[in-house]
Amino acid sequence: MLFAVVDIETTGGFPQQHGITEIAIVLHNGVEVEGRYETLVNPHQPIPPFIANMTGISDAMVAVAPSFEEVAPYIFNLLKNRVFVAHNVNFDFSFVKHHLQEAGFHLQTPKLCTIRLSRKVFPGYRKYGLGHLCRELGIEIENRHRAGGDALATAQVLDMVLRNNGRTLIREMLKKENKGQLLPPNLPESYVLDLPEQPGVYYFHDTKGKVVYVGKAKQIKKRVVSHFTGLDTSQKRQDFLRSIYSITHTVCPTEFIACLLESVEIKRLWPAFNKSQKRFEQLWGIYHFEDNRGYRRLAIDKKQKHTTPVASFSMLVDAHRLLWKLVKDFELHPVLCFLDNTGAKELPEMETYNQSVQQALDWMEAQKETFLIRDKEGCVLVEEGKFYGMGQIEKDTDLTRLEQIKPQLVAYPENEVLRSMIRNFAERYPHKVVKIA
Repeated sequence: MLFAVVDIETTGGFPQQHGITEIAIVLHNGVEVEGRYETLVNPHQPIPPFIANMTGISDAMVAVAPSFEEVAPYIFNLLKNRVFVAHNVNFDFSFVKHHLQEAGFHLQTPKLCTIRLSRKVFPGYRKYGLGHLCRELGIEIENRHRAGGDALATAQVLDMVLRNNGRTLIREMLKKENKGQLLPPNLPESYVLDLPEQPGVYYFHDTKGKVVYVGKAKQIKKRVVSHFTGLDTSQKRQDFLRSIYSITHTVCPTEFIACLLESVEIKRLWPAFNKSQKRFEQLWGIYHFEDNRGYRRLAIDKKQKHTTPVASFSMLVDAHRLLWKLVKDFELHPVLCFLDNTGAKELPEMETYNQSVQQALDWMEAQKETFLIRDKEGCVLVEEGKFYGMGQIEKDTDLTRLEQIKPQLVAYPENEVLRSMIRNFAERYPHKVVKIA
């Protein structure tokens, strides 16, 4: 088995935006080092001062160096037909693959992460960064934070893995069906192996244990692994992967309840990498008032403090959908509901029209009923039009008595996203709705 141990220095963390300033490749034949290559690279962009201070590579040093495009053919020939090895391999591999592709070379080679290897072969260390690991293993790094020194140190880590019966493990990690290398470098594989294949909500935690992402899934394990597939080199994804140190989860009876719990948890935890449902809600309402002519009117407006709409929504489109339904079902006038701005030549008789508006209001009030959604073993309770909570209830529970139902459920705060999801689910699956008088 032939290996190419790679280390690079860059102008930043994201290959689509930043360049390579130095690359080193140590060729290893599975027994010993058989060759080395190292060169500075002109990234054709300034090196940030903090990176220059850390690596010692300055703009002046790379100004006379070859561009990556010039050395790409040689680099490609060194890497092809070998296993690409690096400490936190996804970082180095994403840069090299991207810049080779920009130069017209498509790198297709297996990759191997010495962080993941070391966790298995040398368990029990507090940290597995290259500096910490080499101190634990007694490896001296010359020219730390330079590509040549770090690549040679990584090759020595690989050598120690091979000498500690690591060949079988390496073969297992290189099998296509093995998912270990797809995982973030700071996430032990055991977290994923222990995940259930059931509906639920999962939480990604950072190094301090803080939740940075919440997701829901029909099958938790499958969904979590899908986050780590592919080779997306965007800044958002790389930040995301590097931040994940552990995973926890909550199993839910159904996918629908997982969707509801996800919404509750996003509002509660406000995770850094969740975008949907995290904006401060601009709520909408359908309001009722009487104009100066005596017509009772219905109108959609933004929800304001100290105002009480007859119905509220998280999305404007949902408010429009309901108001148009009222117009159709109760023969309301679109102009008097501010849904038609063309004007009306003739308005309906006021007293009769106002009675129709009252019928529409009575219908909306009747919708604020108490009911259960029974979805397999899961149960969601809506009490007088408001979401109360969810969970599982025993089979012999009397579904007509709230005092038996509520103690078995977990109460959660309501939000407009939850209301919309429950309303849409009840409309789509009316046979799963159990009304409580």
